[in-house]
Amino acid sequence: MRVLLVEDEPSLRKVVKLNLELEKYEVIEAEDGLIAKEKLDNEYFDLVILDLMLPHINGLDILEFLRLKKSDTPVIITSAKDTSTDRIKGLKSGADDYLTKPFEIEELLLRIQNLLSRRPDTNIESTPDKYSFGVNTVDFSTFSGTHKGESFILKRKEVQLLKLLINKKNEVVSRQDILKLVWGYDVFPSTRTIDNFIASLRKHFEEDPRHPKHIHSIRGVGYRFTEE
Repeated sequence: MRVLLVEDEPSLRKVVKLNLELEKYEVIEAEDGLIAKEKLDNEYFDLVILDLMLPHINGLDILEFLRLKKSDTPVIITSAKDTSTDRIKGLKSGADDYLTKPFEIEELLLRIQNLLSRRPDTNIESTPDKYSFGVNTVDFSTFSGTHKGESFILKRKEVQLLKLLINKKNEVVSRQDILKLVWGYDVFPSTRTIDNFIASLRKHFEEDPRHPKHIHSIRGVGYRFTEE
């Protein structure tokens, strides 16, 4: 599981990271709000541990940015602000849990396990091997497609990306879900790489790639597939 640890205090960040790694989590660090925002915009995380008082961009603004991207990534706020008003504000802003500093590492680990255990698995395998839409057909088992009867071969990532979008048709698929489900946890493309694959799919399947009927961009969020 990949965890983004957003904390500007070096000693606390070091202790939390060490204990998470001992529990076999992969920990990515962000020491300020700008770094955190960049990480969240370009990578997938299973969970975020988020301090509120950060340099450059505060934690609540980071949380708002994440939720505007339609991301359902669990977020645990860790903060020295310990009033009920602060906790309510954090939870209303979209946090899944709120832990007041100083805290016991064991309690943090238990809260992480609790949040991750609630997450449903995302399945992209329900799309049939052969699928038709508009003037197009695609055979996922042979990595091939046709557009107005003209045949072509698709790359593996094109097939995986198209299958994900079709399986979630009419829904917006976030960049985070694309990163997780198409590229996996180990190697992450840049945002531009995803855009290039989308452009390639449009060249294959859209009559006018500049005005797509099937593969739509949702600015700042992700992509949506529609049959018409």
